[in-house]
Amino acid sequence: MKIAILPGDGIGPEIIDQAVKVLNVLGESFELETAPVGGAGYAAHGHPLPENTLALAKAADAVLFGAVGDYQYDKLERALRPEQAILGLRKQLGLFGNLRPAILYPELAGASTLKPEVVSGLDILIVRELTGDIYFGQPRGVRECPDGPFQGQREGYDTMRYAEGEIRRIAHVAFQAAQKRGKRLTSVDKANVLETFQFWKDIVTDVHQEYPDVALEHMYVDNAAMQLVRAPKKFDVIVTGNMFGDILSDCAAMLTGSIGMLPSASLDASNKGLYEPSHGSAPDIAGKGIANPLATILSAAMMLRYTFDKTEQADRIETAVKSVLAQGLRTADIFEPGTTRVGTEEMGNAVVKALAA
Repeated sequence: MKIAILPGDGIGPEIIDQAVKVLNVLGESFELETAPVGGAGYAAHGHPLPENTLALAKAADAVLFGAVGDYQYDKLERALRPEQAILGLRKQLGLFGNLRPAILYPELAGASTLKPEVVSGLDILIVRELTGDIYFGQPRGVRECPDGPFQGQREGYDTMRYAEGEIRRIAHVAFQAAQKRGKRLTSVDKANVLETFQFWKDIVTDVHQEYPDVALEHMYVDNAAMQLVRAPKKFDVIVTGNMFGDILSDCAAMLTGSIGMLPSASLDASNKGLYEPSHGSAPDIAGKGIANPLATILSAAMMLRYTFDKTEQADRIETAVKSVLAQGLRTADIFEPGTTRVGTEEMGNAVVKALAA
């Protein structure tokens, strides 16, 4: 089981260290190899996704990814900015299905900004398509506006596109996930305005015929955002496009008390995956030892479950995380009066100790 370890920037190395520590005590024969990515990749090799790093990611069975981004690289041309590394990895590895669970642990009900009765028991899975939509559609760029009231002025433009095959494959992922959960799927679109998403809606409806045991609901993205705040427990599995999924998954993250609790998996057609926390590199707290490593540790659990089919080991990690939360241990982002504030390494050590119990 070869795992490419790509710590990245900001708090990435700190949180990755804790996840690696957890993997190392499981008693499995992992082969771990580390490489620079993001700003660290640019600093070392002049590119956010160096050739050797990409080669390692392709050769590995799975990728455990920290986070990328640093203010010092903001003035680079877009192709060289740290964030391009994750986009490049998704494209080069064919990672089209992003799974983002949003689970509220009972001990963290008070950490959510919503009332406990609204979010207690929350368990949502957001399935986000990763390779299409406005993020990758061509043509795009800056040009002279060809028509309209601002003709002749400079304008920026992007293109929203989805091929039928792209929609079908992510729909299958979502329906199959729903079959293993509450058998309810909400497809989020903007079909009342966008031709692309009327097409999306039509294709998802067609795929639904293959999954008669799953209840399908269509919902406009603005309503979905409202319902996530008003009545989030009405959702089971949500499937949507790249941009809407990016936005809604971060919205769902805060229902759980902190984005520092949310893992994610990005999978290809064979379940090879890139696993990363849903949060960013947080350069403002990097090196302070206060970042929450639990999303990264839970991402490692997802890796064991989806890529390596090590369900028992994944369950062990998730149970250990629940145990440390039950003990009242909290990093700064989820701290509440009456709990014990700990740092990044202390939280990682606590999970390791719970695994050994």
